[in-house]
Amino acid sequence: MSSTAGTVAGGSVMAGHNRISTQALTSLARAAAAEALGVPAHDVRADWSDDDGLLALSLVLPIRIPPLTTVLRDPGRVAGFGGSIRERAVAARSVILHRVAELSGAQLSRVDIRISGAAISEGGRVQ
Repeated sequence: MSSTAGTVAGGSVMAGHNRISTQALTSLARAAAAEALGVPAHDVRADWSDDDGLLALSLVLPIRIPPLTTVLRDPGRVAGFGGSIRERAVAARSVILHRVAELSGAQLSRVDIRISGAAISEGGRVQ
């Protein structure tokens, strides 16, 4: 991603360009996804593609879930984790899209999330 001119504090335009590398965007996307879904960033894989001039982000990551025996005893534990796996992934898409766009200035068309596994966790979601 690049831009060709910038505005300084006084309002004047400076010539030049800024570039954000794919590696930097990928690190940002991994961090945003990790934060949104409560997993370590090193467990998140992020890939970019062109979507008619906008960036499409594809994420692959595991998701934290409560122990299934605990859910059998107390179904309310699912809500403590933020809802079902599907509900959490759907909600995270919007959060990740807005966070990456806000921090990078990139225009994203969409965020696709594929859950690659489950990590058992005793605690609920920490915000």
